Amino acid sequence: MLESKQLAAQRGAATLFSGVDFKLAPGDALLVTGANGSGKTTLLRIAAGLSHAVRGTLSWRGAAVAPLDPELRAAVMYIGHAAALKDELTAEENLASLASLHNGVATSDAVRGALASWSLERQRALPSRALSMGQRRRIGLARLTLVPRPLWILDEPAAALDTAGVALLCDMLGAHLAQGGMAIIATHQDIGLSGPSVRGLTLS
Repeated sequence: MLESKQLAAQRGAATLFSGVDFKLAPGDALLVTGANGSGKTTLLRIAAGLSHAVRGTLSWRGAAVAPLDPELRAAVMYIGHAAALKDELTAEENLASLASLHNGVATSDAVRGALASWSLERQRALPSRALSMGQRRRIGLARLTLVPRPLWILDEPAAALDTAGVALLCDMLGAHLAQGGMAIIATHQDIGLSGPSVRGLTLS
């Protein structure tokens, strides 16, 4: 379980948000929305253990955690807004590198299977600089297949995806939640995820 109590964050002297409470149990998802600059990415980074709040507490499995807490970090798959790909590497090489970075399964068969699940079989040997923004996004999301973590934290995962890509993302999230996983997703668009275990949080 991940729980926040009265989280607050600042950028310089400006308060981004304050008094943020949420609780995630296995099977739960939190959709974070808000205007540009409202602190969505900051909140996700705090929840992932990558940044600190100026006030409030974050707890993982009932214990308060500080930034870079090893138990929380080992449970989180964080995918930021940027694709984080190296232009000179192929789609296959980039995905293998991303999976290895998170101690995931990076065998050739596993990587090719993950790319195939995102309809990238024909692009696997192409350098990333030759791919569209949507294809680059799909490579980054394909690591979810290779790195099993209970808590997915995704920053604008549907950015640049076409309708089929958004549908696949929704299916993957649904399967993850059905298996007892948890997710926090910052998004500007409807990704089709719904149900009693899906809650919203709007930052203003």
